[in-house]
Amino acid sequence: QVQLVESGGGLVQAGGSLRLACVASGRTFSSYTMGWFRRAPGKEREFVSAHNWSAGSPIYADSVKGRFTISRDNAKNTVYLQMNSLKPEDTAVYYCAAGRVSPYYRDYRRYGYWGQGTQVTVSS
Repeated sequence: QVQLVESGGGLVQAGGSLRLACVASGRTFSSYTMGWFRRAPGKEREFVSAHNWSAGSPIYADSVKGRFTISRDNAKNTVYLQMNSLKPEDTAVYYCAAGRVSPYYRDYRRYGYWGQGTQVTVSS
């Protein structure tokens, strides 16, 4: 069992930055793919980024490529999503997820563990 807790959301102006954190507890998460998804009001859950650190490079949605960066701190069992150059269309609840999903990184149904979500609001 893996428990995930996100933090770091908030209100920021367009062009600003936020860093989301996802603390994992329970089973070691080193073997899991860690992903970030988001859901905006009235929209479907959307893939943002994912990385399996034992297999290849991180992947990003086209909409965030070049602006967002996924990273991890194994000592803290924490995965981060650094979000720069934020846009109003980035406004959503952001969720951390974990699972053995390779190679279906973008498919939220493959992830077995989810955090409660953290709200990100970008004002114009």
